[in-house]
Formats: sequence, structure tokens, C-alpha cells
Amino acid sequence: MWNYEAEEAKAVIVIVHGAMEYHGRYEAVAEMWNHIGYHVVMGDLPSHGTTSRNRGHIDSFDEYIEEVKLWVKEARKYRLPIFLFGHSMGGLIVIRMMQETKREDVDGIILSSPCLGVLAGPSAPLQAASKILNIIAPKLQFATNLTVEMSTRNHEVRDAMENDSLFLRKVSVRWYSELIKSIEIAHKKIDDFPDVPLLLMQACEDKLVDKTRVRTWFNNVKISDKAFKEWPYCYHELLNEYERDEILNYIQAFTEIRINNIIETNK
Repeated sequence: MWNYEAEEAKAVIVIVHGAMEYHGRYEAVAEMWNHIGYHVVMGDLPSHGTTSRNRGHIDSFDEYIEEVKLWVKEARKYRLPIFLFGHSMGGLIVIRMMQETKREDVDGIILSSPCLGVLAGPSAPLQAASKILNIIAPKLQFATNLTVEMSTRNHEVRDAMENDSLFLRKVSVRWYSELIKSIEIAHKKIDDFPDVPLLLMQACEDKLVDKTRVRTWFNNVKISDKAFKEWPYCYHELLNEYERDEILNYIQAFTEIRINNIIETNK
């Protein structure tokens, strides 16, 4: 877990990265948020990044939920408004954590192309065999076959991804099974999502996440303060697209309004 601190902070953002990646890809974003008055708390999810244990494998999706709970606990030490930012699988983790904890002491949630349905997955034969393999060989790993071209239009980012040894290239049968199971639970338990301000942003040209299922989840979640923003031309990794500055400004507008509402309420 890492803390990136602003000199005079008005809120804390907890960043939950997506599948295959790690916290270091968000260091530039963390510094930008520090510059405008936000502390940032983030870390590497189990089996990802600098975590050395069981790379690409989990026994249960709950491992991710429990890890992010620790990051939120760390953020609470600042006694400031807390916003959760989850990208892709990180967005799914945030959703599942909020459904399980039902906590309403988080001040806002920002989801970036949340993994609420997948477009790219294992081959059909492997998917057909996955139920049996999940029982007899849960740690068996397979190549994800995800390409950098699916993630972003940004060629500099693509080159960095290609040469980054911390990226996961393989995952286990159990990992994939837990991901798919958690996606379905996120849809089935939609009414358990607490009434917390929500900004959901979706890449219009997403090659990895099923944006139709994302929109369905958003339309069905029954909360009083929610906003949906689809970004034209953008691929999956919104914060690595050429429109990044515009996207970050949009997020800031969302958080600033909620912070001002908190200030007015506490007067």
C-alpha cells in the first residue's frame, strides 16, 4: 500500500487498479490529484504487480475485496471525504465491496470502464473445460491473449505496456472463474449497492468490457445521485487515452460538487 499526500488536502481518493496491471501505472495520475488537493491511497492487488505470491492466481475474489477494505481503512485515517476510483476489474471490486459492506460513509464512487461483462476471454474450448479444470486443476494458467492494442489508442502507453515485466500475461482457471462469478453477483445483488454518489464512465470503443452490460447495470442501480458518461472514440483505459486531461477534469468536477455539498451540510 502506498500513500501519495497533498500539502493541503481536501479529500482522499482510493485507486483500485484493473486486472493484469498494478499501482505504478497510476503514479502520474496520483501526482496530478495531489497537485489539486487530494491525498491518494493505492496498492497492488493480490497476485498482481509487486506482490510475489501466486501471480495470476486467487482462490477467491474475496481476496481482492478484503485488500481494498484495508486501503479504505487507511484513507479514513485522514478524516477527510473519501472517493473510490475503480478501473475495469477494480471497478468490479469496488462494486462488490460496497454491495457486501453496504457502507454509506464513502462520499463518492468513480468507475472507469468497470468490468461488468467481458468481450475478450479464453478460447471456446477452454471456457467449456473451465468448470472441470476449476475443480481438478484450479491453478492451471493460460495466456490471456489480451493485446495492448485492445487497451488504448495511445502508442506511447502501448510501447510501455509491451516492455513492462510487472504486467500479468497469464491467469489461472480459478482466477477467471472467480471473475466471471463476481460479475454475475454484481448484477444479481444490484439492490445491495448503497446510496452513495456514483459517476460511471465508459469507453465508447471498449474492446475488453461489454459496455451494454455496463449500461444495464447503471440503469438498474437504484440510488439517488448517479451520472453516466460515455467517452467517444476512447478505448478501455480511459486515463491512458489522449483525452486524459479532459477526463480528469470531469472527475474533479464530480468530486468538487460532492465536497462542497459536505461542507454546506456541516455548516
